[in-house]
Amino acid sequence: MKNEVIFTKNNFGLQVKSMLKVDFRRMFRSKIFYIIIACALVIPILMTVMMTMMDGSVSVDPQTGAETIMEGPENAWQSIGTLPTADGATMGGMDVMAMCNINMMFMAVAIFICLFISEDFRSGYAKNLFTVRAEKGNYVFSKTLAGFVCGLLMLVAYFIGAILGGAASGLSFELYGLTATNIAMCMISKIFLMLVFVAIDVLISVAAKQKAWLCIFGSLGAGMLLFMMVSVITPLSSTIMNVLLCIAGGTIFAVGLGAISKLILNKTSLV
Repeated sequence: MKNEVIFTKNNFGLQVKSMLKVDFRRMFRSKIFYIIIACALVIPILMTVMMTMMDGSVSVDPQTGAETIMEGPENAWQSIGTLPTADGATMGGMDVMAMCNINMMFMAVAIFICLFISEDFRSGYAKNLFTVRAEKGNYVFSKTLAGFVCGLLMLVAYFIGAILGGAASGLSFELYGLTATNIAMCMISKIFLMLVFVAIDVLISVAAKQKAWLCIFGSLGAGMLLFMMVSVITPLSSTIMNVLLCIAGGTIFAVGLGAISKLILNKTSLV
């Protein structure tokens, strides 16, 4: 009986599975990952409590004598988005809570992605990976999915922190005509919209490679161009149409920018 050596082809599915396994193991063992998630949980609690305590306080401009009255949040859901009031107006307007809410996580996820990818190039891991076995398209796909999961967990952590902060501050949880379904649709929309920002961050990170500072500044700058649209696309009054829009947009950006990221890796040096 002859001994036969059988060679198995390492197909796309096996390569992606292997890379995802490595990336997620690295991510869940990374200190920066847990620091970012912890910050996402603590920030809304501290902001809500501190701004509630400062509600009604008056500051006086020493030069003009003009008085400014600090207005704290009135409703716990202001940490997620702008609520309509009973008379049909909007609660919050362009105040601090309208700008510094859960949408900050779309910018914060750039820090994790940039540090995560730049470390691959700085340590030589990426060069060794591509030399030995990995396809550059698989690398981009794996990093995009890992960043998406991190962004998802950041949004969930912030949402939990907003609820805890609102409860600790004794704020109202009234929805003013909205429903729990609207809140759920809002969060689902934000989760899928996260793909847009993650794809941008991955693109800039593979272009800047080991230069983490350049990755971060570039990602934050690019994210600012779309940041003001987040509250419009994913309001608290979101419906299934908002979800579908975010799914379509996230998929288009992930595929399109992912292809560009792969092209950059193919055309540029890995060091």
